[in-house]
Amino acid sequence: MAIDTKTVINIMYTSRHIEKTIDQFRQHDLTMQQYNVLRILRGQKGQPANLSTIQERMIDKNSNTTRLVDKLIEKGLTRRQQCEANRRKVEIFITDKGMDLLSTLDPLTEKINREIVSNLSHTEKEKLNQLLDKLRNDE
Repeated sequence: MAIDTKTVINIMYTSRHIEKTIDQFRQHDLTMQQYNVLRILRGQKGQPANLSTIQERMIDKNSNTTRLVDKLIEKGLTRRQQCEANRRKVEIFITDKGMDLLSTLDPLTEKINREIVSNLSHTEKEKLNQLLDKLRNDE
C-alpha cells in the first residue's frame, strides 16, 4: 500500500475511533453536531448567531444547520427570534438550559479528550496539531 493511501486511511480510521469514543452525548439525547452548535452559540457570549454563521463554524460542514437548530429548539436548548432591525434575519440564541447542559458536558468532554491523547507527550500533541493544520491549509 502506498504511504499516501496508508496515511489517509489511518487518519480516517483514527477519526472514526475518536468519534466513537466521544459519543457520550447520546446519553444526553444530543448528537455531536448539536453539541457543536451549542458550543458555537456559547462562544457568541450572549450575542445571537444566524444560520450562516453557525454553518461556517461547524466542524461538520455538511450538517443541516436548520434541522440541527430546530431539534435544539424542540429540546429547549436554543431559541430563535426575528431580528428587530432586519425582519428577514433570524437570530439564534443559546438558552439557560443549553448553557447548563454544556456545563455538565464540559468536564466529561475534557476528561475523554485527555484519555484519547494520553499516549502522546505534550510535544507530540503540538506536532500532531501542526501537521493536521498543515493538511487542511487549503481551507
